[in-house]
Amino acid sequence: MSKSYSESYKAAGVDITAGYKSVELMKAHIARTKNSGCLDDVGGFGGCFGLPTGYEEPVLVSGTDGCGTKVKMAILMDKHDTIGIDAVAMCVNDIICCGAKPLFFLDYIACGKNIPEKIAAIVAGVAEGCVQSGAALIGGETAEHPGMMPVDEYDLAGFAVGIVDKKKILDNTKTAEGDVVIALASSGIHSNGFSLCRKVFDIDNNPADLYVPCEELGGATVAETLLTPTRIYVKSVLALLEKVNVKGISHITGGGFYENIPRALPDGYTAKIKRDAVKVLPIFELIAKRGGIPERDMFNTYNMGVGMSITVPANEVDTALEILKAHGEDAYVIGEIVKGDEGVIIC
Repeated sequence: MSKSYSESYKAAGVDITAGYKSVELMKAHIARTKNSGCLDDVGGFGGCFGLPTGYEEPVLVSGTDGCGTKVKMAILMDKHDTIGIDAVAMCVNDIICCGAKPLFFLDYIACGKNIPEKIAAIVAGVAEGCVQSGAALIGGETAEHPGMMPVDEYDLAGFAVGIVDKKKILDNTKTAEGDVVIALASSGIHSNGFSLCRKVFDIDNNPADLYVPCEELGGATVAETLLTPTRIYVKSVLALLEKVNVKGISHITGGGFYENIPRALPDGYTAKIKRDAVKVLPIFELIAKRGGIPERDMFNTYNMGVGMSITVPANEVDTALEILKAHGEDAYVIGEIVKGDEGVIIC
């Protein structure tokens, strides 16, 4: 008797039934993210979403990203229920910099072998990130790649779409000398610079060292500290945009202060950051110490404890800080805007 199609495909390394089981296991997580724009259930060929009303000139804003080699940490620790938060965060934190409210998210998981419980755990994290940002998880894809990836490995990426009224898109040309730069504290490394972390901590060769309680980290392990999910700033920033004249927002990701803060500034203006004002997290001090990394390189690679910077007029700083803190942010002033072409000065 000839083999069925599913048996033949399974012999080639792709288990179709595992894919079906993954979808069933993730449905409960996806249901948590539904909002008024959702039009159908999971399983169709495309995710449908109805545009909200109340916008004069609605503009869709999209962002896509992955989690980089932070995924390697999740695999090493066999902990897969938070990496999805990172995938969502990297996208929604980008589009909020334009003033856009996230509407929906789609994920893509490539794996060496589809283990339904592992895939469901990953999607549980994605769903949590969507809940935190108010986005609906309306679709995704899980692709099994036997022979291309080791059976225990996977990669995760996704994209978000948001909406903003055209007249409310943040316009950095309104930036003026004397405006103030506010920091929103990060939860840790977030999702950038992990290739350097792997080298500094020799993760690939000595992963066991990651699980030793570290005095510099207050007794936490390097592993759990590195895997801390990226903070999602969407709801607090949306609340801020309703009350304060925000001039510009920077999501501090790869490239650190030096590459990201200037992206929210017009030509001819520089952000003058007070080094002593930055609340550098212990993990960054440990990386610099272990790796012998110069401070400028650290600020050019990592967020250093500042996940997002926001520029506001000096006369609205107190209001901005009050709103952000009321929404759970550790927000504080780190600098001001001056004239110049340096982009960022840390002094």
